Amino acid sequence: MEISITTPALLFPAISLLLLAYTNRFLAIANLVRRLFDEYIHVKDKKNLLMQIRSLRNRLNYIRFMQGSGVFSFLLCVACMYCIYKSWDDLAGLLFATSLISLLISLIFSLVEIFQSTKALEVLLSEVEELSK
Repeated sequence: MEISITTPALLFPAISLLLLAYTNRFLAIANLVRRLFDEYIHVKDKKNLLMQIRSLRNRLNYIRFMQGSGVFSFLLCVACMYCIYKSWDDLAGLLFATSLISLLISLIFSLVEIFQSTKALEVLLSEVEELSK
């Protein structure tokens, strides 16, 4: 398979948009952590808040791995383009394949983080349902 210099360049907009989405997730979770910290200081029953904080810590770790894999994929795309420029075709193909795998890993972490966040929301919804009974 022959890779032209535009092939890895096609991933640039996709990776950039993913990193922007990951940053938005991170900022939303950072705001939640700050709000929960304020609540933790003033609330007497801290069990529920501690469970939410553990969940947010896991989600932050997933986001860190998502961002790291996405940035690594981006760096490999740049290295791939350099290898194509230097006519190092075998290395360019290897770097491009590794970049795609890194992007796949980033998307898998994103999927896991989405499942984690929906699970946390389900817990909160079940508590609201219990309170309304």
